[in-house]
Amino acid sequence: MRYVYGLIKLIVFVVLLAFAMSNGDSTSLRFFAGYEWTAPLSMILLVFFVAGVALGLLASLTRVVRMRRELVGLRKELRARSNLAPVATAEAVAVEPPRDVL
Repeated sequence: MRYVYGLIKLIVFVVLLAFAMSNGDSTSLRFFAGYEWTAPLSMILLVFFVAGVALGLLASLTRVVRMRRELVGLRKELRARSNLAPVATAEAVAVEPPRDVL
């Protein structure tokens, strides 16, 4: 399976390299206030792709931090409960039917 992933990565790399070579012409990108950037089209696409990935990661960072804080709190709560309550065995736990069953 590792060889299949390696082959897929190699094929994607070759396709992207061929794309970059065929789009090597210089392109002008005009910004506001008369600023102009001249670079190969493949480089401009790469820069904007990397910027998009960075902005996406930055946008999801707050959610990841919130989830990690919640996870730390739940782990502390689990440790506190496991220290206070004795461990229940399978025989001691009574199985009750659900209360909303007809």
